[in-house]
Amino acid sequence: MGDKELNQNDGIKLPSMVVLSGPTGVGKTKLSIQLAKAIDGEIISADSMQVYHFMDIGSAKIMTDEMQGVPHHLINVLMPWEEFNVVTFQALCKKALQGIYERGHIPIVVGGTGFYVQALLRDIHFTENEDDSEYRKLLEEKARTEGPEALHEMLKEVDPESAEAIHANNIKRTIRALEYYRLTGSPISEHNETERQRDRAYNCAYFVLNDLRERLYERIEQRVDEMIKAGLVDEVKQLKRLGCTRTMTSMQGLGYKEILDYLAGDCSLDEAIAQIKLSTRHFAKRQLTWFRREQDVIWLNKNEYDYDDTKILDAMLAQLKKQHIC
Repeated sequence: MGDKELNQNDGIKLPSMVVLSGPTGVGKTKLSIQLAKAIDGEIISADSMQVYHFMDIGSAKIMTDEMQGVPHHLINVLMPWEEFNVVTFQALCKKALQGIYERGHIPIVVGGTGFYVQALLRDIHFTENEDDSEYRKLLEEKARTEGPEALHEMLKEVDPESAEAIHANNIKRTIRALEYYRLTGSPISEHNETERQRDRAYNCAYFVLNDLRERLYERIEQRVDEMIKAGLVDEVKQLKRLGCTRTMTSMQGLGYKEILDYLAGDCSLDEAIAQIKLSTRHFAKRQLTWFRREQDVIWLNKNEYDYDDTKILDAMLAQLKKQHIC
């Protein structure tokens, strides 16, 4: 499909890459398959849940028969009790990218975890500060005894921007932000903004697929209902039998923690479903806020293409040709 590298003005050759991101439920999976077939691409998942075995329904994981022969990476590579974070994502990505480039194909990074995509595109280095395990234990105990909102309020006081970006239930990221502030005296949001300004490490076309909010929310509600019918409750029961608990990273995923609450008797199934829908809508809103802050994003608003996948694909291919990606 042509030269997969671009000569920059400074003479540095950057490897080519395509990113297809967007809010949850917008239709990235189907479009990514069409794109991969059109440009001889291989797909790398940038999803924090699809990386896990046994978590198929709640993560809306693409199944083998749906891949239509397109190679996929970073799907079903970890067990649910294993840790997965942005550093692990970068390492797994770089390993996958090496093989894709060796085969002469174009990598297509697909998923809605904008932080992971940014870390990959700008090759952000995550230097760990000195570990303050005692402080971390104190924060974890506070979350257990007073609830995650108590930690979130602490974060609002020292780093309101991070508090806006991090959901109160994401205890792990909240603790990390508080640790960073304690160890450095500076908000982690300032550090993240500095990293955001780093030059990209790839010649990348960064597409964000989007839709009208009311249609997106309608699709989210429909999708949650489909997950329940497909057996999400049984999937979570199986994960519990395997030893998965609420404290694990995998079980923090949308849909999983709410069903765990239902199975623990903390709410009814209807209440759990309603909470999944609400949390997913809020998540989609935060995703879009993130993408709007990113540089050089190419928005693909489905309504502007009359919801015609062919028109959207043609627009993407024209952009890739313009950037000498294919």
